[in-house]
Amino acid sequence: MKTLFKNPGISWSLYLIPALFFYVLFMAWPLLNSLRLSFYTGSHGMGWTFVGFENFKQLFTVEQYSQRFSSAFINTVIFFLVHMLVQNCLGIFFAVLLTGKYMKGREFFQTIIFLPTTIAILVTGYLWKLLLNPVWSGSALQAIGLDFLVRPWLGESSTALFSVALVSCWQWIGIPVMMFVAALRGINDEYLEAANIEGANSFQIFWRIKLPLIKPVVGIIAILTFVNNFNAFDVVFAMTNVNGAPNFSTDLIGTLFYRIGIAGQHPIGIPNPGMGAAIATITFLILCAGVIPTLIYTQRRND
Repeated sequence: MKTLFKNPGISWSLYLIPALFFYVLFMAWPLLNSLRLSFYTGSHGMGWTFVGFENFKQLFTVEQYSQRFSSAFINTVIFFLVHMLVQNCLGIFFAVLLTGKYMKGREFFQTIIFLPTTIAILVTGYLWKLLLNPVWSGSALQAIGLDFLVRPWLGESSTALFSVALVSCWQWIGIPVMMFVAALRGINDEYLEAANIEGANSFQIFWRIKLPLIKPVVGIIAILTFVNNFNAFDVVFAMTNVNGAPNFSTDLIGTLFYRIGIAGQHPIGIPNPGMGAAIATITFLILCAGVIPTLIYTQRRND
């Protein structure tokens, strides 16, 4: 054993064994077991029957499944795009302001921006559900002349999904802001000084120097946003319900998976773990198709 620790490479690898054990136990094995389960039908009490790709076939051909899955997929894509355009664009805008040379009170504003992230999602969802309810907030909005905001934002199919997505952006914007701030502060001042000497303005410095240098961080944030939104469940559960009310307009892949694979609320009233695993497998493939190219593009070195 002593001879093993004399080799630095071997000694450091031994420290990875506990982490590798927990990763395999709680991440890799559940993933592989979910992939296996997608080829079966049944339950723990009734036994399992191998059906091959039948679950996937039903998911895309049987109307009671395909209609809900296609609707949930479209809603999830919209949910993701709102986060990319609102949360991440505002995140990098706030980060540029917070790292400005003449910015005052940056610690205070950083705390204010990050504070919603520390609030439990169920608490956030419940509070915003009250604020978006015209019965609770209507009189206050009318008193300050904002009558046009008095409407059932979560009760109309045209506004419910965007309302939930914007609340999610408000809560989690602190994470991309802090990551962008750290990346911008890591840029060598010599590049910025040289650009100032050449007469570049603030927008040119950001677009030509800062943004290309923080491209790896932009890629990581885009990947995290993509993965988190395609696995989103709690914000919909807190603000509407697992049925994606109203009329499935806020139904995401995460809520659809819960209803079919765990709760059994749709369409036959009993859980269908095999079909739920098929939905999880399709989601995993979608994530791989989005994450791998983004990771390769954003992490490669610039020529």
